[in-house]
Amino acid sequence: MSDFKVRDDWMSFCLPDISEAEVDAVGAAIRSGWWAKGPRTIEFEKRFAEYVGAKYCVGVNSCTAAQHLALLAKGIGPGDEVITTPLTFASTANTILHVGATPVFADIDPDTGLIDPKEIEKKITGKTRAIVPVHYSGLAADLDAIGKLCDSYGLFLSEDAAHAVETRYNGELIGHQPKGAVCYSFYATKNLACGEGGALVTNNEELAAKARVLSTHGMSAGSWNRYGKGGSWRYDIEEPGYKYNMFDIQAALAQVQLARMDDMQRRRFEAVEIYEQAFRDVPQLRLQKTPENCHHSRHLYILRIVPEMLTISRDQFIEELKMRNIGVSVHFIALHTMSAYVKRYGFKPEDFPKAYAFSESEISLPMYSTLGKEKAQYVADAVLDVVAKYKK
Repeated sequence: MSDFKVRDDWMSFCLPDISEAEVDAVGAAIRSGWWAKGPRTIEFEKRFAEYVGAKYCVGVNSCTAAQHLALLAKGIGPGDEVITTPLTFASTANTILHVGATPVFADIDPDTGLIDPKEIEKKITGKTRAIVPVHYSGLAADLDAIGKLCDSYGLFLSEDAAHAVETRYNGELIGHQPKGAVCYSFYATKNLACGEGGALVTNNEELAAKARVLSTHGMSAGSWNRYGKGGSWRYDIEEPGYKYNMFDIQAALAQVQLARMDDMQRRRFEAVEIYEQAFRDVPQLRLQKTPENCHHSRHLYILRIVPEMLTISRDQFIEELKMRNIGVSVHFIALHTMSAYVKRYGFKPEDFPKAYAFSESEISLPMYSTLGKEKAQYVADAVLDVVAKYKK
């Protein structure tokens, strides 16, 4: 008989970290009169570029917008192929379709969940124009190997860093001196959050300039301040663009979150340490491997069950945790099993067996900076209680 005691209230899977500094910053932005794109957005772009170590940053309203703009600005379109992973959120592949190109999936490394460079090379054809690796869960993809492929085949590299604001590779933050474009998310659940928001960083001046214009309907550069004393009412539509820009209320939040990043990350890792100690010697559970040259941002805490060592499925395992008042998620349902992609390309689950197996055994546990040691220990104890109840 288990002595585990179920908590009375529901524990959310993820919550934003809000201090008085965020509240004050948003209030100041509202009172300033700049509610759209303005000086706070420009300042955040400067600070974020400096933070990650890139020359240019374009603030946008989502990582999806950044991904779309990166491909558009590079001129990728109909007839082109772009290689990415099936273990990702829909936006990674959707944006490839949005520019008229074809997404080509390459399978993953089952120890990390990251796209496998050896699988990428198998998928390169004369139509391949770009590679979009995903820094899955906050763990960096193998940029050395992928960068070499890009150099060898003349391919554009657009990194999906939605999970990777604090991820480091070879000692440097993702986005440091990027080969192509790096796309970030500042969605409400991310390590740096401003509700909705994102950024594209690059060292390519032409790419940055084109992405900036495309993000504001294709309006000529500098159009954001055309109502100011030093601005001009004249503008040009250089080409049909999109409404993708970040605005100052978002940027006010993002600036404060950026300044608080070290403290928020420290508290994330207090929870991570509790999880790691609890699970590392449990044969029914498989932990995500972190390569030596990577620093995991721990945007997500990835846990995989070993189905053959339990009498319940992954889905049943999730229901057991929910019965213990714990919110969990799955990252991700493999994209090649989604109906839109099955209908379009005829994919079957076994086409990418490693991504599919990973997807079918993965559970994402609560992971956020306000989780705290007590709640993290409760989650760990709950997971172990389920394992003890259903292990073979």
